[in-house]
Amino acid sequence: MIGIICAMQIEADGILALAQNTREETINDLRFISGTLNGKEIVTVVCGVGKVNAAMCAVTLINRYAPELVINSGVAGALSPLVSIGDMVIATKTVEHDMNTTALGDKQGEISFPDGKVTYFVCDKNASSLLAECARELPETKTAQGIIASGDIFVSDRRKRLLINDRFGAVACEMEGAAIGHVCHCCRVPYAVLRAISDDMDENKGVDFVRFCALAAEKTVAVIDAFTKAYG
Repeated sequence: MIGIICAMQIEADGILALAQNTREETINDLRFISGTLNGKEIVTVVCGVGKVNAAMCAVTLINRYAPELVINSGVAGALSPLVSIGDMVIATKTVEHDMNTTALGDKQGEISFPDGKVTYFVCDKNASSLLAECARELPETKTAQGIIASGDIFVSDRRKRLLINDRFGAVACEMEGAAIGHVCHCCRVPYAVLRAISDDMDENKGVDFVRFCALAAEKTVAVIDAFTKAYG
């Protein structure tokens, strides 16, 4: 089974419109809808905004459904001029950019576990490569692979974006992916992150965000549809 954690309801709706044999279950106030997509078993859920919501959702998903792969899908802001509005980014690894215990001698973003410290949560290479391959089939869409940074703050200031890029080498930032990566790391479950760029280094001037969210959902749903056809 493939677990799909969406950032937007419109995205989940797009996936479910293509799915078959769907059934719904509510756990911890989260609506999990399972079924089949292109012959593959899936379960789709909208996690809500932020790292805690995303982590709680991922733990519940893994404990209840035992997926062989978790995909997080949604939108992100550009941290580099290499990507712009409408482009797709597939994570190679993720980092919690707002994790800060530097006063204790740690590096920015470094997380302490009982058996050591981790800064980057590495994504599953095979799943990420296949997602990128599927994304490259989208018309008039640039696809990049790289580090995605997550934090409990919507980063709109250009200087802060450049700082995150310089510190972590990240090409995009959002608010959930690394928290899901954190959980998958602890639970030993492969994961991948797929994001459509919603705002760029010009701070999204003149863009209708609501209209873009619909466009982003069309793109991410198309990629997931193609992914499930080719996966396995």
